[in-house]
Amino acid sequence: MDADLGLPVSVPSTALFTDHYELTMLQAALKAGTAGRRSVFEVFARRLPDGRRYGVVCGTGRVLDAVENFRFDEDVLRFLHRRGVVDDTTLEWLAGYRFSGDIWGYPEGEVYFPGSPVMRVEGTFGECVLLETVILSILNHDSAIAAAASRMASAAGDRPLIEMGARRTHELAAVAAARAAYIGGFASTSDLAAGFRYNIPTVGTSAHAFTLLHDSERDAFRAQVDSLGRGTTLLVDTYDVAEAVRTAVEVAGPELGAVRIDSGDLLLVAHRVRRQLDELGARNTKIIVTSDLDEYAIASLAAAPVDAYGVGTQLVTGSGHPTASMVYKLVARAESDDPGAPLVPVAKRSTGGKTSIGGRKWAARRLDAYGVAEAEVVGTGPVPKELADRQLLVELIKGGEVVAREPLDVARERHKAARANLPLSATQLSRGEPVLPTEYVHGGSGN
Repeated sequence: MDADLGLPVSVPSTALFTDHYELTMLQAALKAGTAGRRSVFEVFARRLPDGRRYGVVCGTGRVLDAVENFRFDEDVLRFLHRRGVVDDTTLEWLAGYRFSGDIWGYPEGEVYFPGSPVMRVEGTFGECVLLETVILSILNHDSAIAAAASRMASAAGDRPLIEMGARRTHELAAVAAARAAYIGGFASTSDLAAGFRYNIPTVGTSAHAFTLLHDSERDAFRAQVDSLGRGTTLLVDTYDVAEAVRTAVEVAGPELGAVRIDSGDLLLVAHRVRRQLDELGARNTKIIVTSDLDEYAIASLAAAPVDAYGVGTQLVTGSGHPTASMVYKLVARAESDDPGAPLVPVAKRSTGGKTSIGGRKWAARRLDAYGVAEAEVVGTGPVPKELADRQLLVELIKGGEVVAREPLDVARERHKAARANLPLSATQLSRGEPVLPTEYVHGGSGN
């Protein structure tokens, strides 16, 4: 079932959305008798992309779907056997695989900072280690897109943003990107698959090819208006913009919905088009601009008479940062194979900057006297009383069952509220450090 609509959507097994070594680790652990040890894995980013002030947790709903559909069916098992990826004992174990553990995480749309435990996966080593790649592939992609979308939405202010990057990325990634952009603050998408699967509003009218198809621009505009009505959006930069605007108003009348500008000096052209529309009596006709926009270009158009922005390439590539660089690390494991054995913290300690902090962690966001976030507090052991009601992780899967599905609009509104609760400098586009420091509080054994 679809996570956001409840529509019947065929979802294939996600079991092979993983790396070869996840299965070879499982085989070795099964042989050693350690695959059943209780373990805790955490997803976090050691740093934000250069210059970013905050990250956006996105993809959580898709992770829940992926875990639910992580099944080794007969075709998958035959493939693994034919390739000799794992031995027969491991294949038999995989045939009955169902994740039965618990997953906690920052709710989708929440912001995060370096070291934030955005997701915590608990269960046996065998069942948790297999989920590493699929969880990271979803969270890294979606969080990167959502962060770019959030910055663009902040730069756009109250002006709506249209996601239109499907032709600039993989066809399946395009659907995920549209979903992430919607959570990050975009109002609609051009991608019909995203509209079908996630109920995101879809928009679109015509491209330059439609104008070029006809004997004249007037013929093209008339055909579009006859089909779609006077409220449609006419593309006016195929030939001469000023002539196109004049023709558009003559064909559609002052009730013309909008014109779209896709090239040139957008700031200058938008001012000229607005003046011309007003002079022609089309004072309510809106101006939509496209053409390789990013958050910086959008911010530069803040004073322009623009009503909406269409963004493609820069959005679906994370505006220069296509991954959130999140990692999935074992942070605690049982002392022995006994199901009741206590957890002990574990962590990588090698040199070279890739160390991690051991222990099962909680996270909370401390507020200042004005109710504005001032620090991300991450710790092990007991949660300080003053932070007890500010904890960030929520239960997503309990005993293998999803317990936290929610409509996409809930995550969208959550992100808007989370961003609004950050210091004002969070929305600055100039390079800077994360807007909140991450403070670590150590204590306890990791249980």
